[in-house]
Amino acid sequence: MTTTDDDGFLAESFEAHRGRLRAVAHRMLGSAAEADDAVQEAWVRLSRNAGRGEAGGIGNLGGWLTTVVGRVCLDMLRSRRSRAEEPLESWTPGVAAEPDPAQDALLAESVGTALLVVLDTLSPAERLAFVLHDLFGVPFEEVAGIVDRSPEAARQLASRARRRVRGAAEPEVDPVRRRRVVDAFLTAAREGDFDGLLAVLDPDVVARSETLVTAGASAVARGASGFARLSFVAGPALVDGATGLAVLVDGRVERTLAFTFVRDRIALIDVTTDPARLARLEVTLLPPDGDGDRDGDQPAEAPL
Repeated sequence: MTTTDDDGFLAESFEAHRGRLRAVAHRMLGSAAEADDAVQEAWVRLSRNAGRGEAGGIGNLGGWLTTVVGRVCLDMLRSRRSRAEEPLESWTPGVAAEPDPAQDALLAESVGTALLVVLDTLSPAERLAFVLHDLFGVPFEEVAGIVDRSPEAARQLASRARRRVRGAAEPEVDPVRRRRVVDAFLTAAREGDFDGLLAVLDPDVVARSETLVTAGASAVARGASGFARLSFVAGPALVDGATGLAVLVDGRVERTLAFTFVRDRIALIDVTTDPARLARLEVTLLPPDGDGDRDGDQPAEAPL
C-alpha cells in the first residue's frame, strides 16, 4: 500500500469517529467552535503519529482518539477557568463568565436543559468524568488516565458531578409536582403509552444504567413503554434521597430509577440494576398518591 493509500485509510478511519468525538467535545466545552478545534487537534496528533510511523501501533483507534479529545478539552477547560474572574464552582448555574446567547442555544440543542444547567457548576475534572462515563460509557480506567487520577478517584469525581446534576438542576423542590410526574411516568410505562411518556420527559432526557446510555425523549420513551410487556411490580420511592421508582421482584428491590427534574419534566434517569450497587442504595418506598399508606405497610403495587 502506498503512502497516499495509507493517508487515505487513516483519514477515512478518523472520519468514522468524527461524529462521536465532536459530540464528546461539544458536551465537554459547550461551544461548537471549540469542539471543532478539539477534534481538529486530535486529527493533527494522529497525523503526527502516522508521520512517525506510530499510528499502526494504535490498537483501539476510537479509544485513543477519545482520550486525546478528552485531554484537549480538559486543557481548554482549565485554561478557560484560569481566565475567568471567579472560580468555576462559584458560577451561577447556566451562566458563563462571558455569556454568549448563540453558544448557549447550540449547547441547549446538543446537551439538553438538565445538563446545560449543571455543567457550569462542575470543575474541569468532574465535568470530564461525568460526560465521558455517564453520557458516553467510557470506563473509569480510561477516564482515570485522562485526568491523571486513580480509577477510584475518577469514580468519585463522576459521583460528585452526578450529585450536582441532581441537586442543581432545580433548586426549588416541589415534591408534590415531582410526585405527580413520577405517577404519570409510571402509569404511562405500565400502559405502554408512548405519548404519555413523551409528555413527562424532557426532550433531551438521558437514561443511563451500568451498561447502557440512552439519550432523547423518543428513545427513552420506547424503552420505558417496553416495560408494559413485563411482569414487574413498581412503586414510587426515594433513591438515596432522589425522587424515583423502585421495581420489585418477589418483594425485593430488583432495580431503581432515580430522576432529575427540570421544569417539571424528567431530564435524567439513573437506573441501577447491579445487586452490589443496589445494596449500597438507601431506598424508601413511598405510599400511593403521596397521601400516606392506607394499609400502613407497603405502597400499592403497580405492575409495569
